[in-house]
Amino acid sequence: MKKLMIAAALVLTQSALFAQTKWNVDPAHSSAKFTVTHLVISEVEGNFKTFKGTMVNTKPDFTDANVDFSIDVASINTDNEMRDKHLKSDDFFNTEKYPNMIFKSTSMKKLAGNKYTLTGNLTIRDVTKPVKFDVTYGGTAKDAYGNTKVGFKANTVINRFDYGLKWNAATEAGGATVGKDVTIDLKLEFAQAK
Repeated sequence: MKKLMIAAALVLTQSALFAQTKWNVDPAHSSAKFTVTHLVISEVEGNFKTFKGTMVNTKPDFTDANVDFSIDVASINTDNEMRDKHLKSDDFFNTEKYPNMIFKSTSMKKLAGNKYTLTGNLTIRDVTKPVKFDVTYGGTAKDAYGNTKVGFKANTVINRFDYGLKWNAATEAGGATVGKDVTIDLKLEFAQAK
């Protein structure tokens, strides 16, 4: 009987040690922004208003975190209605046919201190490519309502041509109106699921 109780205690302890923690993005305290060059002389910034994401981990340092994140591409906003309409067209995102941009992680590697590399697959339109984000872990805290929150900043640069965002009107000088490299900047606060 004593051996049975010890075995049961070990099983319970191991289950507690490897219990999964699920986190949901808190959109009220998060943002999904991007920057791209215009005429090679300046930058245009934009954001996506609607997005969602989850993270699941068992290790307290998040090195086994599994992240799923999706953006409603039709929620794009660059503070210019005509430009936003063009970005939603087939020249760029074709939001009617491809309504979501999707990221699914494959690994989260701790570098040093609060710095990580998050690797995964990014799908834009019908193209999926591997991508790496530089991640900074902001910490863990409880809010005024007792909810446990974690914060991360993540950024990467992608080549828009790799994802079929190929519109490229030439300037009078022969250069591109819109740059090929797009910086993606995410500031995400996750709430622990209850």
